[in-house]
Amino acid sequence: MLSKNQIKIITGLQQKKYRKQHKMFFAEGIKVVQELLDSNVTLSHLYSEPGYFNGIPDNMITAVTEAELKKISALTTPQHCLALFEIPDEKPIPQNGLIVALDDVRDPGNLGTIIRLCDWFGIGTLVCSHECVDVYNPKVVQATMGSISRVNVVYTNLEEYLESSGQPVFGTFMDGANIYKENLPADGIIVLGNEANGISGGVGVRCTQRLSIPRFGNLQKTESLNVATAAAIILSEFRRG
Repeated sequence: MLSKNQIKIITGLQQKKYRKQHKMFFAEGIKVVQELLDSNVTLSHLYSEPGYFNGIPDNMITAVTEAELKKISALTTPQHCLALFEIPDEKPIPQNGLIVALDDVRDPGNLGTIIRLCDWFGIGTLVCSHECVDVYNPKVVQATMGSISRVNVVYTNLEEYLESSGQPVFGTFMDGANIYKENLPADGIIVLGNEANGISGGVGVRCTQRLSIPRFGNLQKTESLNVATAAAIILSEFRRG
């Protein structure tokens, strides 16, 4: 049975200030929750309809009904369970390898998809500007489909980080060099910009190479690609290279 206090705490976690206060986030759905349970993320409590999970200590699981889940879920249709996890500490940004950096990416679905892409292409660290959407936003967590447990997401002053990194910085621009014709290294930082405005001026001047994905349509009227779609193409090209 859910108490009023439990409902208040869980629904409060939909807001960043309460996630920060309690140092917790939540995930919903059997697949996402199981992925996180199998990772090194620490479970705080699990609320689930009966019969879906085994091996969870009795003091860490509460059986709930579909009606109770509706009171705490961020989804239109609850997905059988909701789990609270502790927010892990950020790990240091590595000094080598391939890193993705995001400049003011605001859409939760885009960030979640980019985290999945980093996981798929073996990118261990994603660096975000402070203006990016919070990685523990419920919509971001759902969009990662569990990849959030395998990619280290770090928030920092992006301009300062790029200035001091010492690595080549590849910015994605409409007027950059054709990515299909470039020799792409195994080490470097790939910067992707805001959905509406692209890479900001302060970040752009710190990019050592400008790249673009060429348009092949006859009319050439498509303004831009979705940032997550662009990320998939760019990461594929870097790994292929």
